[in-house]
Amino acid sequence: MPVTKTFLDEDFLLQTDAARTLYHEFAKQMPIIDYHNHLPPDQIVSDKTFENLTQVWLYGDHYKWRAMRTNGINESYCTGDKSDYQKFEKWAETVPYTLRNPLYHWTHLELQRYFDVQDVLSPKTARKIYDECSEKLQAPDYSVRNLLRKMNVEVVCTTDDPLDSLEYHQQLANTPSLKGEGWGGVMRPAFRPDKFILIGNPNFTTFVQKLAVVVGFEIQSYDDLTKALRQRADFFASLGCLLSDHGLEQLYATDFTPEDANAVFKKALAGQSITVAEQVLYQSAILHQLGTMYHELGWTQQFHIGALRNNNARALRLLGPDTGWDSIGDWSQAASLSKFLGRLDEYDQLSKTIIYNLNPADNEVIATMVGNFNDGSIAGKVQFGSGWWFLDQKDGMEKQITALSNMGLLSRFVGMLTDSRSFLSFPRHEYFRRILCNLFGNDIENGELPNDTEWIGKVVQDICYNNAKNYFGF
Repeated sequence: MPVTKTFLDEDFLLQTDAARTLYHEFAKQMPIIDYHNHLPPDQIVSDKTFENLTQVWLYGDHYKWRAMRTNGINESYCTGDKSDYQKFEKWAETVPYTLRNPLYHWTHLELQRYFDVQDVLSPKTARKIYDECSEKLQAPDYSVRNLLRKMNVEVVCTTDDPLDSLEYHQQLANTPSLKGEGWGGVMRPAFRPDKFILIGNPNFTTFVQKLAVVVGFEIQSYDDLTKALRQRADFFASLGCLLSDHGLEQLYATDFTPEDANAVFKKALAGQSITVAEQVLYQSAILHQLGTMYHELGWTQQFHIGALRNNNARALRLLGPDTGWDSIGDWSQAASLSKFLGRLDEYDQLSKTIIYNLNPADNEVIATMVGNFNDGSIAGKVQFGSGWWFLDQKDGMEKQITALSNMGLLSRFVGMLTDSRSFLSFPRHEYFRRILCNLFGNDIENGELPNDTEWIGKVVQDICYNNAKNYFGF
């Protein structure tokens, strides 16, 4: 009879001898480059220690909140005023119901890797786990930078608004002791100017006014805006920024002239209503302008496309955005993406680009689209990014890897990122690496790939670390 495997043992997700060899001898020891996340820079610089497990694990985690709400847990235990332990109790009550959701795997991987807790989280074990982990978190060994060190994190790229002062990036760059003690890694900013793209946002003019204060001159025209954004991008670059990022429903690429974009921009500044067509025209113009700027700066541009955000109007009104009310959208992506990339490529102004897709129905669309613009100048210049948000789970990762393998070069892939607000999320890199090694291992065992451990092991290490280090220029 087949032997039932132990849950989350050292060979978790590794189904073959070849997969186990690839993971344990090649993937496991590679450092982590987390080139897209939402970590708070101030907590890295201050080397924050957390009072308890709820603070580091549940605060701001809309993945967990969605699961808790679905399990019938009142909002007061998610974003409300219940005590930290009461919130943790309700999470522990929910975890047994998350079977086959990635949260079940992530929860127990994080408990094992950070705290050496082998118990399964449930109401029965909640008090013990909470007390044990909270006690550890209060010790210096569990400060933020030591949590990063524990996971062998070499680079983190935060996600930053052009309005940001980047004061904490400046502190980290200018204080040698902050670089070395307890971590030794690098924190870089990443440029996220979506507030100045989405002209239909009711707060758009407020953001423009704030930008004018930051740059020190009035912004009264489209040209003024592009100059202001370039000034901020240059400032970001001075602090080591090498990436931009955008979270959009789709790429915008309608025909435009700068004069037309200026007219729409001035209408918005004047408080006049603008049509959907005018919004798309302006957004097409500013995205193209930013794309040319990224190319001049030598940056990589990232596009996270396909999220349908803020679906629940009542929740948005009561709790605000980014609290767990978003889902997968179904926009048509191919034509506009082709036109956007092609317009930049036509004059050799297309920067290194990563496209992250949220709708798995579009996997093959993206996987084939990126190949249209890989011109041989840089290995993997235009990338199909890793499984994102609702797709950064086992099935989603396998489908993304398979689509990329079938229609591109998986060997040139820049690999995984956390896209997380939590300092306990880095075992997601391990999760990805195990899944990657298992896919390669199965192919070896099935005779679909040669049993060339040395070469395939190198490819695995490249995907886990080397490709990203070389691609981004870290």
